Amino acid sequence: MAAAVSLTFPDGSKREFPAGATGRDVAESISKSLAKKAVAIVLDGVLLDIADPVSEGAIEIVTREDPRALELIRHDCAHVLAEAVQELWPGTQVTIGPVIENGFYYDFKRVHPDTREDWPFSPDELPVIEKRMREIIARNKPFAKEVWSREKARDVFAAKDEAFKVELVDAIPEGQDLRIYSQGEWFDLCRGPHMDATGRIGDAFKLRTVAGAYWRGDSTRPQLSRIYGTAWATKEQLDGYLHMLEEAEKRDHRKLGREMDLFHFQEEGPGVVFWHAKGWRMFQNLVSYMRRRLEGAYEEVNAPQILDKALWETSGHWGWYQENMFAVKSAYGFTHPDDEEADHRVFAIKPMNCPGHVQIFKHGLKSYRDLPIRLAEFGAVHRYEPSGALHGLMRVRGFTQDDAHIFCTEDQLEAEILTINDLMMSVYDDFGFDEVVVKLATRPEKRVGSDAMWDHAEDILRRALDRMAREDSRIKVGINEGEGTFYGPKFEYTLKDAIGRDWQVGTTQVDFNLPERFGAFYIGADSEKKQPVMVHRASAVPWSGSSAS
Repeated sequence: MAAAVSLTFPDGSKREFPAGATGRDVAESISKSLAKKAVAIVLDGVLLDIADPVSEGAIEIVTREDPRALELIRHDCAHVLAEAVQELWPGTQVTIGPVIENGFYYDFKRVHPDTREDWPFSPDELPVIEKRMREIIARNKPFAKEVWSREKARDVFAAKDEAFKVELVDAIPEGQDLRIYSQGEWFDLCRGPHMDATGRIGDAFKLRTVAGAYWRGDSTRPQLSRIYGTAWATKEQLDGYLHMLEEAEKRDHRKLGREMDLFHFQEEGPGVVFWHAKGWRMFQNLVSYMRRRLEGAYEEVNAPQILDKALWETSGHWGWYQENMFAVKSAYGFTHPDDEEADHRVFAIKPMNCPGHVQIFKHGLKSYRDLPIRLAEFGAVHRYEPSGALHGLMRVRGFTQDDAHIFCTEDQLEAEILTINDLMMSVYDDFGFDEVVVKLATRPEKRVGSDAMWDHAEDILRRALDRMAREDSRIKVGINEGEGTFYGPKFEYTLKDAIGRDWQVGTTQVDFNLPERFGAFYIGADSEKKQPVMVHRASAVPWSGSSAS
């Protein structure tokens, strides 16, 4: 006889359930009314289908009103969108339909039945699709999960001429389950989870826009037609979000920039700003403000705009960040008279200021008595962003950031981080921001340095974060797991604008790696060489929305 399953509830109580019991069985054992409202479970922190069998661990019952259900509402809505499109235009291929911030999208390949040419969706078709979605939701068909073999999934999708789904099946690693979710007769390859029926979605959703997209984000692959939508738990939440979008449209800085003669963009300079006289005066006023704030505490420097790729190889950027860098040869097809090797050298336009600042620190012998050394630069940097990601001043390829690097001892590190925080909070207060979220971004999967080094850096930041939250009621804190840079963990400062949107603007990063890679040192009190700690501090002024180095 199978052993019973022991579950721990949020109040700390424990109960046993027979092997094979589902999340719904658990909910029904608590109350019939809870079972009716339940849409999913969380087992040991993992969101699962309400129909999944439970295993031993900590369990929570998720109702539709739970904030964690919002992702399920949006995911279910994406599936209903795909079903609606295929009902209205049979033969349309579906690809992927993920949940995104504030909504969802689904990518389709539709061809015209007569010409067999690509037939992208138009905004005029969205009301038709939305109407069919409401009909599907009203059918209230249950979401049912099955696990298929790779061969069965491949054969079924191939028989339906779903070439993109066949490719997705082939890409799933061996040994992983292939889950199929159905809602009535319609089904899709999906990891899940989902709520128990389409009727749970409700009516608080709206299809918003259409756009083009490449399959797998690769411009050499087929172009698809993407439909974006938003979905919420209640009609009030939906109305609030749509109102915010209306207000955002009125405040669109790209439109205001043209109307107020501040700046413009044009095709010959994608992602870089043409500042007009009035806009440039505003920009320079921001720089002057920040110079006043840094006076006495920082030394302003300026590092070269273009450096040999060897320096970027040493820093690690060439290996870890090269796809975001602009690189040039010093000569094209000929030898410069002053440099016989010129046409063989590769230079990179700096995407960040930190390697240049290390070179300035290294120039001349430094003593422990000189530390901390704080170097600031209003340096123009250039980073390659995909054309589809560019967005006015908020996502660009060339920008200036209020950037600084502090070289200090380990004993000085925590105090420096707290001093930076005081500066950040004071600046934000000057600009009228009274609500700030500071998140610790921890080690990414791809990184340099030892685990012990990362443990040490993250521990220091955690201590500082706890103290910042205790001492300043304006600061709310959180963790962004795996979102640190390749050379160190960081704080991310997020502000809320006048209409409630969040923008990540400032960062503080602890870096034990770059000084070591460049051989930077100072002479300690014992007359021995010591490696400094490097702290990256960027974008204290909310002028571009661009984040740190």
